Amino acid sequence: PCSPFHGLTTDGLFAEPDVTIVSGLKDMVVFEGDDVTFRCQVSHENARDVEWKLQDVALQNNEMNEISVEKGKIHTLTLRKVTEQDIGTITFRVGPHTSTA
Repeated sequence: PCSPFHGLTTDGLFAEPDVTIVSGLKDMVVFEGDDVTFRCQVSHENARDVEWKLQDVALQNNEMNEISVEKGKIHTLTLRKVTEQDIGTITFRVGPHTSTA
């Protein structure tokens, strides 16, 4: 009987390089109503298991939070029209590694 993974090893299927943070977040000063962008550079392109948080609340890509990747390794978060409620700690996580601002 043939298995669906015939000829493939589990190493080849699931091995992920250990992605680390090369350049962490920097603290920003922003005025109410302005946009602010945070950047975090990682060691490998196409990193998975990436998350942005504000005050321990996971952020989603929407009209107020723009989450993107530049040049494959620079993960960015832009908060649009910042309000007093947006003040707090920003956290970027990739795998077990985190950076905060």
